[in-house]
Amino acid sequence: MVSPEGASSAAESIALGGHVGTHIDALCHFSCGGKLFGGHEAAVVQSYDGGLRKWPVDGVRPIFRRGVMLDVAGVVGVEELAEDFKVTPEHLEVAEAHGGVKVGAGDVVLLRTGWARYWGDAARFIRAQKGGAVHGPGPELAGAKWLSARKVFAAGSDTIAFERVPAANMPVHVHLLVESGIHIMEALNLEEAARERFYEFLFIAAPLKIRGGTGAPVRAFAAV
Repeated sequence: MVSPEGASSAAESIALGGHVGTHIDALCHFSCGGKLFGGHEAAVVQSYDGGLRKWPVDGVRPIFRRGVMLDVAGVVGVEELAEDFKVTPEHLEVAEAHGGVKVGAGDVVLLRTGWARYWGDAARFIRAQKGGAVHGPGPELAGAKWLSARKVFAAGSDTIAFERVPAANMPVHVHLLVESGIHIMEALNLEEAARERFYEFLFIAAPLKIRGGTGAPVRAFAAV
């Protein structure tokens, strides 16, 4: 459409899932044994027209918290971790010392694996193998318990699944979201922070208010 004065406009249509791109998992994203965080029965608090009424993403307030980056790839001495790499509590402690930081209660803790460099190559970033299973590095249950013991607010990474996958039972998601009430963020770009050695910063993000949603895209900022 062009106006008589020659003005015109452009627009786009956007369709996406709540767990693609840089996003946050609401606590209702996972249940175990049919129960959400706090023991709430998932079947009772969900509907097709309203999503999840307990712990939805529209209940997550804008985040202004201390952020800590633990550069696991950096302390291991590689550009990116191998797809089957297990991030252990020992790796996290070495990364703390490397960055001169100490993870504390209420922090947003971001684990760098180096996989953000693959963002432009979807097949490599997702690394789906035969049968459709996604492969990627990350912590297993011991690493998740290291984070929950420090009572962090959220944990994130530059991978699509945060935990080492494939993992049939997704124990890290279950432990953090269902058992501990700790949010997860995925597909963060931590490369500039690693280059500039920003290990401590003000972390800022605001999830889209998707009513009853299990997750939502965020724009994430590290204010140094």
